[in-house]
Amino acid sequence: MDAILESAKSWLTDFFDPSVKKEIQDLIENDTDELQDRFYKNMEFGTGGMRGIMGVGTNRINKYTLGKSTQGLSNYLKKTYANDSLKVVIAYDCRHNSDTLARTVAEVFSANGIQVYLFSALRTTPELSFAVRYLSCHAGVVLTASHNPPEYNGYKVYWTDGGQIVPPQDGEIIAEINALSFEDVNFKADENLIELIDTKVDEAFMKASVANGNFNTSGKDNFKIVFTSLHGTSITAIPEVLKRSGYNNVTIIEEQATPDGNFPTVESPNPEEPEALSMAIKKAEQIQADMVVGTDPDSDRLGIAVRNLEGEIELLNGNQTMVLMTKFLLEKQRQKGFKGNEFIATTIVSTPMLEKMAMAYGVEYKTALTGFKWIGKMIKDFPQQQFIGGGEESFGYMVGDFVRDKDAVTSTLLACEIATDAKAKGSSFYKDLIDCYVNYGFYKEKLVSLTKKGMEGAAEIKQMMIDFKENPVKEIDGSKVIVVDDYNTSTSKNMTTGEVSEIDIPKSNVLIYTAEDGTRMAARPSGTEPKIKFYFSTNAPLDKAENFKKVNQELEAKIGRILSEFNLG
Repeated sequence: MDAILESAKSWLTDFFDPSVKKEIQDLIENDTDELQDRFYKNMEFGTGGMRGIMGVGTNRINKYTLGKSTQGLSNYLKKTYANDSLKVVIAYDCRHNSDTLARTVAEVFSANGIQVYLFSALRTTPELSFAVRYLSCHAGVVLTASHNPPEYNGYKVYWTDGGQIVPPQDGEIIAEINALSFEDVNFKADENLIELIDTKVDEAFMKASVANGNFNTSGKDNFKIVFTSLHGTSITAIPEVLKRSGYNNVTIIEEQATPDGNFPTVESPNPEEPEALSMAIKKAEQIQADMVVGTDPDSDRLGIAVRNLEGEIELLNGNQTMVLMTKFLLEKQRQKGFKGNEFIATTIVSTPMLEKMAMAYGVEYKTALTGFKWIGKMIKDFPQQQFIGGGEESFGYMVGDFVRDKDAVTSTLLACEIATDAKAKGSSFYKDLIDCYVNYGFYKEKLVSLTKKGMEGAAEIKQMMIDFKENPVKEIDGSKVIVVDDYNTSTSKNMTTGEVSEIDIPKSNVLIYTAEDGTRMAARPSGTEPKIKFYFSTNAPLDKAENFKKVNQELEAKIGRILSEFNLG
C-alpha cells in the first residue's frame, strides 16, 4: 500500500490540474479501496491496445495516461524515422470524452513536431486503419473501448502498414512510455500541425469497401435488411456503403442510430450478446426482413441474425459467420482462378473448420494468436502471398487487405451479398451454412466468459491459469486429452507419447486441450477486459442436411455436459 500511496501523491504536484489534485486528495483521505484500484498498476497494452475505465489515476484512461503514451510513441517515431517528416492520423468513436481525449492526443503529437490528421467527427476503426496508408502516415491512433461498458475508453495504435502494433514495435514503444514520467509529456500544442479531415478520406474508404465487398449479386431489390449501429460509429458508413452497392430495402433502427456513449437502449453494445440485437430482431419479424446486422461502437465487430430452417430469426456466432464468409470468398477466387499463393487466416481459439475448408480449396491456412493485429502481421510478413479473407470467433472479419483490422463495414456488405445470392438461388444464408457442415464437418462452438474485476480478480484469474497448468485436464466428456498446447511456454505436449514440440508463434497466456474425439477447450485471460474466457469446440460428421437438427441437438447436449464438467454450466 505504501507504493500505491506514493504513486498517488505524485499526482499532487502543480503539473496536474487542480481538479485532479483535489480528487486524488479526497481519495487519499476517504476511499482507500478506490485509491488502490486506481493506482495499483499502470494501464497496459493488451490484445486490442490500451483499454480501461476513465478517471484519474495510473490505472485509468485520462489526459495524463494517454498523454504519456502519446509522448512515448512520439519519441519512438522520431527514433525510428529520424529523417522523415512524421505524420499520424487520429480517429475516435462515440464514447464519453473520446473527442476531447483525441484532441489531447493530437496536441501532444503536434507539440513534438508531428503532423496530425484528426477526423473532424467520430469515424469507424476500419476507416482509421485504411487512412493510415491512404494518407501515407507513419502511425495512427483510434480512441475507442470497442464493446466495453460506458465507463470505459481506450487507445489503439496502428503502424505504417495500417495494422495494429505488434512485436517488436509494441515492446519498444512500451519501453519508451515506461521510461517517462508524467512531467515529461509535452502538452503545448502547435495548432499549425493539426489538420481536420473528413469527406475526402470517407469517400476513398467507402469506394474501397464497395470494391472489396460488392460482388454484384442478383436479387437485391427482393432482400430486406434491418440494420442497427447500437449508438456507434457505423452509422457514418454502413448505410451509405449498402446504398452504393444496390441495397435499397434497408431499415435502420432509429432509436439506436444516434451516437451515444451511454448506449441507452442496450445493456451492452456488444453484437455478441443476443440482447443487443433484440430491438432489431423484433423489427425484422414485424416487416419480414431477411437479415439483421448490428455493429459495436467502433464498427469492427458485427453480429448477424438470419432466418433458420423454421423461418425464425436466429443470431449466428462469429465462427458461423466467418465460415460462410470465407467459403464465399474462396469460391469467388476459384472462379477467377487460384495462383497458388493465396491464404486464409484465423486465430487459435476459433473454429477448426476453416482448416478443413482451406484443404478442400487447396489454399494455405494460417493461425495466429487472438487479435486481428496478428492477422495484419501475416499480411505484412508474407507480401508475396494474397490474403483472401479471415476472421476470429469474436465476431470480427477482414475482407482482403485494404483494411488491416477487423472491418464491420465491408463485412456487413459481404454478408448481405452472400445472403442475397443464396436467396436468389433458392437457398438461404442458414442453408448454405448447413451445406458447409456437410462438406467440412459439423463444428459447434461455445464461449464462456467470467468477469473478475479489480486487483483481487486479476489474482484469481492468474491462479485459475496456474491450476489448469499444474493439474491438467485428463478427459473432456469421456474423451482422453491427447494434446496440451501451452502458448505461454510455446510447447505442445503429446499426452500419449510424452513428446514435446515447439509452437512457432509468439508467446501468450493461452492453454488449449485437445481430446481424442477432436473436442477442444481453450482457456485465455482477456487482454483488454477483466475476464477469463473459455472456448469450447465440438464436432461430428453430418452426412446430409436433413440430419442437421438431430446432430445439432447431440452437439448441444455434449457442450452442456462439458460445461457441467468445468463447473461453467
